[in-house]
Amino acid sequence: MSLFMPSSMTPGPSKASTSNDMTSRSIAAGSVPPIAAKAADAFVWAGLNTPVALGRRFPRLATSSFLIAGDIVSYLIVYFVLLSFLPSGSEGTVVERALAVAALAAIVLYASAGLYPGYRLQDHELLRRRTIAAAKVGVLTAFGAIILPETERLSLAIIVFVGFGLVVQTLVHWLARGLCWKLGIWGERAVVIGGRNLAPALIAHFKDHWQYGVRPEPFSPDCLDALPDDGPCIAVIAGDTGSLLPDLALMRRRFAEVILLSDTPSLKVSGLRPADVGGEIGIRLTTGGRSMNSDLVRRILDLAIAIPATIVVAPFIAIAAAAIYAIDPGPVFFRHTREGRSGKPVHVLKLRTMYQDAEQRLEALFRDHPTMRAEWLSHFKLKDDPRILPVIGHMLRSSSIDELPQLANIIAGEMAIVGPRPFPEYHLSAMDSEFRDKRRSVTPGLTGLWQISERSNADIELQQQLDEFYIDNRSLWFDLHILLSTIPAVLKGKGAC
Repeated sequence: MSLFMPSSMTPGPSKASTSNDMTSRSIAAGSVPPIAAKAADAFVWAGLNTPVALGRRFPRLATSSFLIAGDIVSYLIVYFVLLSFLPSGSEGTVVERALAVAALAAIVLYASAGLYPGYRLQDHELLRRRTIAAAKVGVLTAFGAIILPETERLSLAIIVFVGFGLVVQTLVHWLARGLCWKLGIWGERAVVIGGRNLAPALIAHFKDHWQYGVRPEPFSPDCLDALPDDGPCIAVIAGDTGSLLPDLALMRRRFAEVILLSDTPSLKVSGLRPADVGGEIGIRLTTGGRSMNSDLVRRILDLAIAIPATIVVAPFIAIAAAAIYAIDPGPVFFRHTREGRSGKPVHVLKLRTMYQDAEQRLEALFRDHPTMRAEWLSHFKLKDDPRILPVIGHMLRSSSIDELPQLANIIAGEMAIVGPRPFPEYHLSAMDSEFRDKRRSVTPGLTGLWQISERSNADIELQQQLDEFYIDNRSLWFDLHILLSTIPAVLKGKGAC
């Protein structure tokens, strides 16, 4: 007898996939030096059939790689300069390892300060971040000199290496940034929308101040729908934004970032002061789930959690499966087709907590108790559900143990630990199409924000509001908060996830 009960429902509609073909494009006239256009063509902009998301992020990834490589070179230069002064033998080995750790710590601290590549930061903000990162390196160096073997020569070597390295690193970092600009990979394409005819002045400003990492292109909001998928990923708005408010939500869906520009030293545009926006060139309105780096980190973390967790919970799943079979013989696992990322069907795996004739029982309930239909249409759940298996069914659902087999979906890459729950088609059909498109932009999860906030008490409107808030503000720290909050939510047993 098969252990799996296939769903009788058909998969939800798939979202049409966009073309991955990248066409060669020219650099906006005058936005970069002439050599940049040739260098940009030399990179893999054309002919690689690169996905649009990767094509957009390639310059940023390449620039960050150049800057990191430059910092590594700067510390190598310092090392070879000091080589003749370093001790030899076993003591020399200890020194070399200490210097390598110090250099790595400096690069990690620079990365955590957002200095790779450091786009769209005011000059004084760049100085502040570099100074704080350098101060942290100095503190770590002093601490390392204290705990290392008591050798004055060793401590002195580390201090000189780090101090000299920070100076050389600053110079090489500046040279690497200029090289990236010459090669045409510095900066990200951005449309410029300016009130009071500000657009030409803003375009000229960003061309002159290329260090901001904004490669400007003129744009009209009326042409928003005509932008190609591989077009600019940033919108810079300045001046009177009141007339653009109706289009702001659409712009946030179309662009990875929408920046409400603050004033600059040479151009007053909107009355926003740089100090009020954290030293950046404006207020950034970003969309969640578009960072390839964070997606990769999420995937690694998902596997790091799901694989050990599967081994730990396997005995509990086996015991629960045996109890289900004892009460209602038949398949103990339930496989349901639901909508995943980009509209792809996901075969969600669960322990069966209902009778095998659950659908017939639900129809009979609605027929005999018409008032129960309103509760179902509001929550798609019933407080007193006659379909649930006695004792074991309620226990598995209240503890969410019935969801644990979805760890297999996570390992397969169909789901994530944290994300919007993959709802059945009848549940999704109660939500508007615009929100469904937003849901398809992220990977469904084993737990999510509305599960820890309201769990089964949330109606359709509140579920949609909570999921939308999560998608708009998605981050690794937010995911960690949800994951940690899931534990007490499950222990309280206030309904199934």
